[in-house]
Amino acid sequence: MSEVTRILNAIERGDAGATDELLPVVYEELRILAAQKLSHEPPGQTLQATALVHEAYLRLVGNESQGWDSRGHFFAAAAEAMRRILVENARRKKSLKHAIPATPPAAPAALEAAWESNPDDLLVLDEALSQLAGAEPQVADFVKLRYFAGLTIEQIARLRGVSDRTVFNHLAYARAWLRRAILKDSAAE
Repeated sequence: MSEVTRILNAIERGDAGATDELLPVVYEELRILAAQKLSHEPPGQTLQATALVHEAYLRLVGNESQGWDSRGHFFAAAAEAMRRILVENARRKKSLKHAIPATPPAAPAALEAAWESNPDDLLVLDEALSQLAGAEPQVADFVKLRYFAGLTIEQIARLRGVSDRTVFNHLAYARAWLRRAILKDSAAE
């Protein structure tokens, strides 16, 4: 059992001191993931890696019991929390730009392009990813772990107990699925 899993189990049992133990153990890893993701944001990003980590951490170990199964489960939840925070930030930025007419975003050549594009593209990607999660939850989970948590294909395979090839194939499928969904949505507008 990893140190993170031990601490998460203690938090679940109601050990208030365990919450204080968790942040130092996971902070640096979460900060590196956040910094990677924010480095792909357009210039002028107001959200800092530290703020993203703190907000994600507060959401993860807030007042509600989460039922963490493992270290991998925690970091998958962290990836999802960071994704939601970035999407909320993009929505906030979009609402500030309401005077500028929106144009349908072009489908990104790869998922990474969504990080480099404007907030509208990230919102479109988030909507498509939500649709994918409804149709193919495991595939959407792989996308979140790869592009929002920054895990490698090998790390995802180990975490989810599948082969590297399975992860690779699911990510390739997800790219095509998301590209088609984004193109379909932009053509409908």
